[in-house]
Amino acid sequence: MKLSLRIARRYLFAKKSTNAINLITGIAVFGIAVGSAALVLVLSVFNGFEDLITDMYSNFNPDVKVIPAKGKTFEVDTLTLEKLMELEGVAAVSRTLEEVAFFEYKDNQDFGTLKGVDQNFSKVVGMDSTVREGEYKLIEGRRQYAILGLGMRNKLAANVGDRFTELAVYTPKRNSKPGMFGMAAQPFRRRYIYPAGTFVIQQEFDNQYIISSLAFARELLGLDEEVSALEFRLETTADKQVVMAGIASIMGEGYIVKDRFEQEEAFMKLMQVEKWLSYAIASLMMLMVAFNMIGALWMIVLEKQKDIAILKSMGMLDTSVRNIFINEGLLLCLLGLLIGFVLAIGLYTLQTTVGIVSVPGNFIVDAYPISMRVSDFLIVAITVVVIGLLASLPPALRAMRVSALIREE
Repeated sequence: MKLSLRIARRYLFAKKSTNAINLITGIAVFGIAVGSAALVLVLSVFNGFEDLITDMYSNFNPDVKVIPAKGKTFEVDTLTLEKLMELEGVAAVSRTLEEVAFFEYKDNQDFGTLKGVDQNFSKVVGMDSTVREGEYKLIEGRRQYAILGLGMRNKLAANVGDRFTELAVYTPKRNSKPGMFGMAAQPFRRRYIYPAGTFVIQQEFDNQYIISSLAFARELLGLDEEVSALEFRLETTADKQVVMAGIASIMGEGYIVKDRFEQEEAFMKLMQVEKWLSYAIASLMMLMVAFNMIGALWMIVLEKQKDIAILKSMGMLDTSVRNIFINEGLLLCLLGLLIGFVLAIGLYTLQTTVGIVSVPGNFIVDAYPISMRVSDFLIVAITVVVIGLLASLPPALRAMRVSALIREE
């Protein structure tokens, strides 16, 4: 161990000449501990919300999605579909078709999005597990059924238990020709479907989507083999980037391959901005705490002037004297950091087991979600050490200016 570090460690734990120095040093360590715990918990809370929202979206958004670069629909042949299903890392593939439609149930009408899905859709996402009323059923015999988002169900006042009242779905006809007197003859296609269930995922989806079979959507839109997207579920051990590259290679040019983050890119980026802004604000609090540490180190320098003079007279270099107090500041930071980590882990354990901080209102969880990651501890450690290093420099430079002992006093 270097001499400067050994002396710094001795100064840290040695008894000071006045209790004021001990008190100020204790306050500085306590402030660093609280600040470190706050930084870890801020990141952990945002991680928890990120995991919660990602889990919510996973019931509707697939692991990987392929959409056309231009236009709204495209055709996928059987050979291409087989190649995609045989690709290593792909667990399931679903064909989907989306279009804005007008819905009418009894005397209630509203616009929404009709999403036609094939039989593999429930294997790609956990849609069937989100049904809170009725059942997940799209086709039974020759009758077509729909699964309504909770918001759409409420707006249309649909009764999912009524097997006799139909839900009318309207979409504009493509290339409709004008009829008599120059007016379009029935410009809308209309088909009927029966409500079978209600799903609850996230308000954005619940208020917009109605799920039907792919066959019903194609018939309504007057399409044959077109789809608007291919949706994939990957195996848990699969390398996402490698699988996405394989999908892009099979599909060729003219298609966009998106992972789950990219499907909700704007929202997820906003969450990341909020996360790091909150972290920056908490880091500013740490800078305020650093002034306490500067004061504590400055008083230690004043107390140890005689020791510094003796060390210099024995041949210690100014840089070594400086390093003593830089190491002193870093040791103070590391002590506070360790206490802060213990405090953060303790609060995390209480939150996950007891739920000491609850979420107000009717939210999907009762307590604030929280998720700790090793990378967060590393980021906080670097932040605190850098702040501690900066706070140690003024007292360390002051120690360099202490004169050597040249005569016995």
